[in-house]
Amino acid sequence: MVPCSEIDQVIAYIHRHLFDPMPLARLARHISYSPSHFARLFKERTGLTPLYYVSSIRLERSKDMLLRTHLSVRDIGLEIGQQSLGTFTTRFTQRVGVSPAEFRQSITSADRDFESLRRLRDWRQPAAPIFMEGGVSGTIKAMVPFEGFVLVGLFAKPIPEGLPLYGTLVRYPGSFRFDGVKPGTYYLMATSISWTMGRMDMLLPETTLRSRGKAPLAVLPGVPVPPQEVLLHEPRLDDPPILVSLPLLMNNFLSKAWQGF
Repeated sequence: MVPCSEIDQVIAYIHRHLFDPMPLARLARHISYSPSHFARLFKERTGLTPLYYVSSIRLERSKDMLLRTHLSVRDIGLEIGQQSLGTFTTRFTQRVGVSPAEFRQSITSADRDFESLRRLRDWRQPAAPIFMEGGVSGTIKAMVPFEGFVLVGLFAKPIPEGLPLYGTLVRYPGSFRFDGVKPGTYYLMATSISWTMGRMDMLLPETTLRSRGKAPLAVLPGVPVPPQEVLLHEPRLDDPPILVSLPLLMNNFLSKAWQGF
């Protein structure tokens, strides 16, 4: 069993000292574990290696700085430990889905697309989930009631970063369905957007309801995948940050909706 309290201590330590050097040995030493033993327990708890988790939290912080400060993109990259502007821009774009400059400029489009979704009548939600070959379907439930929609997707890693390999928006409550899913291993993740949510909550989804599957979902040739249940919960300390740009996912969904899916 993973000692939750000790891993929680390390996660809290990471957040307090985010911009300090964070080698694996230093994190392990914080709870008096060997680096290898600590790394195994940390990944077992969070789904990520310690250093990948640290880099993810730093990228999340860079999103905050892009929106809340006037620092240049270069200075923000330096702040989170990226010595090269090119390296920071490339990693940010790969894991958020848009460049730092595009993310900084997405405030206006986020408001516009949010209002378009509010007025959208045809969400094309599928019928009841079924056992599927070459596809994944499921229902979405929430531990905390809300009115709005859910962004749900299949990701390559146990963290919502980059564009999902398969993704959609679902008006809550509802169900989802992904057809034509290639054989492989995926992680099913989701987060919520309520109609009362502010602009910054969409751009920096730190308090949104979310769900994540620590166990991978295997899609195999000729093997039906059982219906999945996505249960949205309030943020937990060991949840990975939501790095993917939610406005980008909203815009992509609307583009398909306007084209008749």
